[in-house]
Amino acid sequence: MVEFLKNRRSSVIKWFPYLLLLCFCSVLFTSAEAKIRHHKWELKYEFKSPDCFKKLVITINGRSPGPTINAEVGDTIVVELKNHLLTENVAIHWHGIRQIGTPWADGTEGVTQCPIVPGDTFVYKFVVDRPGTYLYHAHYGMQRESGLYGLIRVSLPAGESEPFSYDYDKGLLLNDWYHKSTYEQAVGLNSKPFVWVGEPQSLLINGRGKFNCSKPGIEAGVCNATNPDCSPYSMTVVPGKTYRLRLASFTALSALSFEIEGHNMTVVEADGHNVEPFVVQNLYIYSGETYSVLVKADQDPKRNYWMSTKIVSRDAVNTTNGLAIFNYYPNHPRRNPPTMPPAGPRWNDTAPRLAQSLAIKSHKDYIHSPPQTSDRVIVMLNTQNRIDGFVKWSVNNVSFGFPHTPYLVSLKHNLLHTFDQNPPPDGYDSQNYDINSVAKNVNATSSNSIYRLKFNTTVDIILQNANTMNPNNSETHPWHLHGHDFWVLGYGSGKFNISTDSANYNLVNPIMKNTVPVHPYGWTALRFRADNPGVWLFHCHIESHFFMGMGVVFEEGIEKVGKLPKSIMGCGESKSLYKP
Repeated sequence: MVEFLKNRRSSVIKWFPYLLLLCFCSVLFTSAEAKIRHHKWELKYEFKSPDCFKKLVITINGRSPGPTINAEVGDTIVVELKNHLLTENVAIHWHGIRQIGTPWADGTEGVTQCPIVPGDTFVYKFVVDRPGTYLYHAHYGMQRESGLYGLIRVSLPAGESEPFSYDYDKGLLLNDWYHKSTYEQAVGLNSKPFVWVGEPQSLLINGRGKFNCSKPGIEAGVCNATNPDCSPYSMTVVPGKTYRLRLASFTALSALSFEIEGHNMTVVEADGHNVEPFVVQNLYIYSGETYSVLVKADQDPKRNYWMSTKIVSRDAVNTTNGLAIFNYYPNHPRRNPPTMPPAGPRWNDTAPRLAQSLAIKSHKDYIHSPPQTSDRVIVMLNTQNRIDGFVKWSVNNVSFGFPHTPYLVSLKHNLLHTFDQNPPPDGYDSQNYDINSVAKNVNATSSNSIYRLKFNTTVDIILQNANTMNPNNSETHPWHLHGHDFWVLGYGSGKFNISTDSANYNLVNPIMKNTVPVHPYGWTALRFRADNPGVWLFHCHIESHFFMGMGVVFEEGIEKVGKLPKSIMGCGESKSLYKP
């Protein structure tokens, strides 16, 4: 026995260096495969002048837009968020990140968490599981338009590459900008008589715009056209090189057209999915969408060129267009181009916008084939309505409102009395509803009921646009689904016909996205798998429209959700579950 132990000890000693090396290599390999990327953010209001007009802006560590999150596929993102807003709650949504296994980290106040109250620190922790371009932004009230937003760039692991090549990777954040506070806007939207937010004052590119400070009625000292904070963003390019531009729209209201004077753009990515490449001179982009385009610096290098954004789908004649400089090295980055900025497309020309939507297909080598049939079809009529004299937006005549207790907590802890248990309608009276006219009866109802989806089933959503309460008016609505990507099966004009239009669905190479437009007087058809346990918001990404009730909530596989962290609780009836 003693001899056996001596031999065993000798064997361990002999192999110990190799075992140590094996452990070290294992740790090294694991850390190379996936990293934990920790961010420590402090949120507070500061006076900023992004378009030369001074106003309060929500900043992250003093910045707006916030810092870009850079990661590789499989990395864990940890954001330690300190709310220094003093009198204001907050929540941040990680737009396009599916939150598989972490539904409580989706950052949706009222759905997946209680808001983060002033003075508190909240930790978001989640895995980025796919490459692509994503967003983060506030998801409390209409806070996003106060400047709380930024970009998420997820790269492929080392050694892997996309099906397109480029020399440099740049991000361009596109936004519209209001001078009124979100609270002033919210009070107007929820008042009798109704006070609309109006068109934005400016468009921003990477947080910079140029409002006309000489307009009458501006208080002295508030607007300074020479403030360096509002000098145009300048992107320096090397002649002959190809640039990947990651475009992301954070607009509160506006649909945009983006272009670079004299340069074509090749669309290669949409919402994190590779696109069969196609060339455009201007790109239409809707709130919540991301695209990657390739641009070659192949024009006359002795001058600079304009990058510009313009509002489409709304007649925003008083909004200052977004302008930035496409700077050819070695020209000075502040040297204005010698030409006028591009005029851009007509605001009310719907045809090219619909054509671009139809042109976006999955790359031939990256097709995720959709299920050929669905288990459930939900048709959602988007309308403008009245409830007790208040102006609302509705889905199938129901205007959405949040309960006081987040749905994720209520469902997981069986607090079902905290929200309406009557299911919302799966459709509307399509046969008798005229989408081209103001409704004969514009009255609607309100509810906080939700759609309960059978886990792992396939669901079709038909988004149907209609006339608003104003004659001859139908608006563009970008719809965003949390927790999922969906296949875009088709777009069409007029009223959706389930017999004929569904027969023409693209089931061969549809693009997958998380945000999609519904064009005026048109329809958009989506398909997704209800395979991500949790509670997920689906809503119009226009801040004022969602605030006025344009959204729904899906529940799927709630019994498969793990134990909820206490940090998401503390409001409504979740107070009894919260023990700090």
